[in-house]
Amino acid sequence: MPDEENVAEARHGARIVLASWDVPEDAVETITLVISELATNAVRHARRPGRTFDVALTCNGEKVIEIEVSDGSPHHPATRPYDPDATSGRGLLLVEALSEDWGVGYREFGKGVWARVLS
Repeated sequence: MPDEENVAEARHGARIVLASWDVPEDAVETITLVISELATNAVRHARRPGRTFDVALTCNGEKVIEIEVSDGSPHHPATRPYDPDATSGRGLLLVEALSEDWGVGYREFGKGVWARVLS
């Protein structure tokens, strides 16, 4: 499956889960945008043969949704200074702006980039 379809599939799957949790539509839009940015970063910068990324959603019961996109790369995601003329490179800036908090957790094989969004 082409990588763009994997990102679209991740957004679609998230919408199904979030609807089952009765998450308000404005929060669903924010959460799916964060997923899209994190998944796109995983596809563009952290792809490993045979594996693209995984997405996990957790609801802590206090109206906070935690998103985690994991990939096989051990490299820390790089943020860039804002450049109004750039055609890319704003993904993590968007994640930072839309989430309450975000970060990176490392594993034996790769990492997970997570964000917490209010629902």
